[in-house]
Parts: sequence; structure tokens; C-alpha cells
Amino acid sequence: MPKPRVAKLETATARRKLPVRKKPFYITVSPGIALGYRRNIGGGSWSARCTGQGADWIKRIGLADDLEPADGKHVMTYWQAIDMARALARRQPGADDANRPVTVGEALDRYQRDLDSRGADAQNANRVRRHLSPALATKPVALLTMNDLRHWRDGLVSKGVAPATINRTRAGLRAALELAASLDDRITNRNAFRSGLKGLPGGKNARRVVLPDADVLRIVEGAYQEDRAFGVLVQVLAETGARVSQAARLRCADLQADRADPRLLMPTSYKGRGQKEKQQQQVPVPITATLAALLVELKGDRPDDAPLLSKSDGGRWLATNKSEQWGIFREVAERAGFDPDVITCYALRHSSICRALLNGVPVSVVARLHDTSSREIEAHYAAYILDVAGDALSRKGLLRPEATSADNVVPLSAHKGLSLWRGRRSFGGRSGLGTHTNGCRSKRRGSASRRPSSRGR
Repeated sequence: MPKPRVAKLETATARRKLPVRKKPFYITVSPGIALGYRRNIGGGSWSARCTGQGADWIKRIGLADDLEPADGKHVMTYWQAIDMARALARRQPGADDANRPVTVGEALDRYQRDLDSRGADAQNANRVRRHLSPALATKPVALLTMNDLRHWRDGLVSKGVAPATINRTRAGLRAALELAASLDDRITNRNAFRSGLKGLPGGKNARRVVLPDADVLRIVEGAYQEDRAFGVLVQVLAETGARVSQAARLRCADLQADRADPRLLMPTSYKGRGQKEKQQQQVPVPITATLAALLVELKGDRPDDAPLLSKSDGGRWLATNKSEQWGIFREVAERAGFDPDVITCYALRHSSICRALLNGVPVSVVARLHDTSSREIEAHYAAYILDVAGDALSRKGLLRPEATSADNVVPLSAHKGLSLWRGRRSFGGRSGLGTHTNGCRSKRRGSASRRPSSRGR
């Protein structure tokens, strides 16, 4: 491949004649690719610059052979530096991709492959990709600054994206960048990820709509009118308070209907840390006998590993579209007389949590049944409980004077040998609050048998 000839950079002797300066001397070696030489007091250094198609980055690639022989890896000649700059800027046959700096877009691809290998939700990567600009996608991860990431995050705010959505999106981007840094020791700017992608305040202030039981039953009835398979799914969500992603992963073996207290072995979600440990966990969640009988009928003679809840066409829920239930639920909610923008599937979950709390189920048990933590329960549902039942519960701790009867109250003045105030020496000591021995000292007060003072001895 032809290479540009520049006499002042080709040899170490010619490069020594250049003035010492911080700004490199650049030459174009390919369209959108430039090689830079920085003249230092000692040996100079080579750098590659890539521009065009949204890319704009600079990376130092090695030392120049000004003071020592070239080895092709750490110290390079002018011709070797051209080859290295081209290899870093674009993938070429035979190029060593391990030396090429990974870009943000490639880091997202790696993150998605990692999610797929762990059975996690690839939507965490796709959500970021929808909001990623071409300039940021083509920038190397090692060159990201806090201002780059903060500008991207604040740009989502200017677009009107909700704070909760921004926090979920920036969490996915940070996870991708942290994965790239863990696989490449040359990426040392993790502090930029943490500072530039901090969460926005108010991101957890989601609307937690709690419905009375009558409204929940009306939604379940409307779901059955829409589609029987969807009605079964909604009834499971209403009784268990599970997420749709959890209910969709139920298997036929998870139904325990041959008990006096039927229940479902609900799989835990992929939320939070420790995903590999949480994948195999199941929580027994009680269900009504009516729902258990319906699920037994739907199960039939299918194998244990078959999905318990399936769509009308026999497919598994959320298998092809992670949001396919939202459109159907909107129609059901609107037909039942609710605002579909306010009443979502999560209203069934919030109602289930509050129903359990109001009926005296311990917070730790409620958290376990709904695959969350006691801290989250207390943080997000305490206000509702206080508003609904707090007044009745708090009044049980009020002081009630009318509850005391007169026959069991003994006036202090009626107690023999005891008085609230009988002088400063009644109980011994100058303050009147000294030792007390059934009023013996007060009886000796003023008597002739008082013990003489030792001063006269």
C-alpha cells in the first residue's frame, strides 16, 4: 500500500531539525486518518488521529526511533507508524484488533453479547443505542471525558426524556463502559464514567398507583373479555404481584396445586446485582384455589419445562417482544374506565404490595414475596399506608385519660410516711431526694434520742 513521503518526518536526523513544541506535526496518511509526530526535548512520539463519519479522536501509538532502534511495537519508524495508525483507525485484514482502541459502539456490542450469554435482558443495551449519537458511538472508550458523558446525559434531559428513563439508559451505558474497562487495562478513565453518568434526582419518584380490590377485579374481568390467555396472565399478576417478566418465565413444574394451600414457584427477576446467583432462585407465592384450578386446566399434560402461561397462539409471553402486553393492557384499562397512561400492569403489583401490608403481613415477608427489599417497601409504600390506615393505627397509641378508673388511683398524700414535701431533710440529704427508709429518719427528727455530734467529743 502506498505511503505518503514527507522528508522532514521520515528519518530521525530530519526530525531533530524540527522545533520542540507540544502540538504534533500532522500529515494525512489516508482519508480521515492522520499521523502526528510530537517533537520533544528527548525522543519524539507518534499519534494517530481519526476524523469523519462522526469520529474524532486522537491516540498515542508509540515512540519514534529518535534515540533507540525500532522494534515495531513500542518504538516505531515513520513507515511503521503509518501502518499502525491505519490499523487503529479501521479494521483491515491481518491487523491486530487487540491493539485497536474499542469504541463506545463496540463496547455496547460486547455488553449485549455478555447479556445474551447470561440470559439477561438485551434491552439494557438496545435502550442506550437508541439514544447514542454517531460522534459518541465512534469515540474510543479510553478517550471519554466526564464532560462528554455529562453532555450526553444532559442532552436527554433537553429532549424531554423522563428522569427514570434517563437513569435506566445511563446505567446501561455505564455497565457497557465498565465491562470494556475490565477487559482492557489501557482504559484508565473509570472516574469519568462514574462522575459523568451519575443518576438524576427524582428518578425513583415513579407513580405508584394503588387500586382497591373492586377495581383490580374489574381489570381482570376486562382482560378475560379481551382474550382468555391474556386474562389468565393478568389474574396471575393481580394475585401474586409479580412482574410480567417473572410470570412469563413460569414453567408447568412451578405450579403446586396438589396442596391445601396452592402456590406458584415464582422465578426471581434479573433486577439488581448478583444475576447469576438470582437466576436459579424461586419464591413460593400463594394463589387462590380458583386460580390454581384454572392453571391446572391450562397445564394439561404438557411437560414440566413447558411455559405455564402462553399466548393464544401457543407462544411464550415476551419471547419476541418485551413490551407486547402494554398495548393490550392499555385497551383493557381504557375499556374499564381508567386512564391508560396512569393505570398500567404495575398498578396490579403496587396494589398487591399495599394489600398485604394493610392486612398485617410483615414487611420482610411482603418484600420476599414480591422480589424486592424491605428498604424499597418502606421507602415507596410507607406514605400510602400512612395515608390509608395511618390515622386509625396511630390513634391506638394516644393517651386516653378516660380509660383510667378512680378506684385504682392512690393519692400520694394518703400514703403513710410519704409526702411530696416535708422539708429538705425528710428523705435525708439537703435536696430532699436522698435515701429513704420508711420514714424512720423523719420520725427521729426533733427527738431527744438524736445522736450527739462528734464535734463535742
